[in-house]
Amino acid sequence: MIDGRIKAAFESGVFVLKLCGDVRLTLCATLDAEAQRLADLPGLRAVMVDLRAATNVDSTALGFLAKVAMAVQGRLEDPPTIIAQHPDVRRMLDVMGFARYFTLLEAPLTEPSELDELPQVETDESAIQQRILEAHRILMRMSEHNRHEFQPFVDLLESQRANASSHH
Repeated sequence: MIDGRIKAAFESGVFVLKLCGDVRLTLCATLDAEAQRLADLPGLRAVMVDLRAATNVDSTALGFLAKVAMAVQGRLEDPPTIIAQHPDVRRMLDVMGFARYFTLLEAPLTEPSELDELPQVETDESAIQQRILEAHRILMRMSEHNRHEFQPFVDLLESQRANASSHH
């Protein structure tokens, strides 16, 4: 498995986020930081998420992709685009209801010239757990299927957190 990396570019109003390799919860702090940044980015006209180089995207990372879309909702004329060619990735996005928040394409309309690799935002265990919860709550809001799918997981995480905090 290639370790996950996230690259980004912002060029003439278009923000591109490219996920590479195995993108999982360790990269969520980075994705979260980008969602925050996009929410305040001046001159933003379009958002494109490129998943063609991603071998795997776990549900936590998907939750933060959804958060990226929600961060820019109402600010863009068109919904953000996701470029995904891998049938499994496409199927997962479809099943999770991403088509309601993103335009799913097989190829980008324009390729950015230069993508910078984003430094991984360091994060501790409890912050990661908090993000896992947040990601799955976001996914649950997206569709009935997700709500059904992730409810037990979210309940479990919440009870673990409650237990952990009562021991301190």
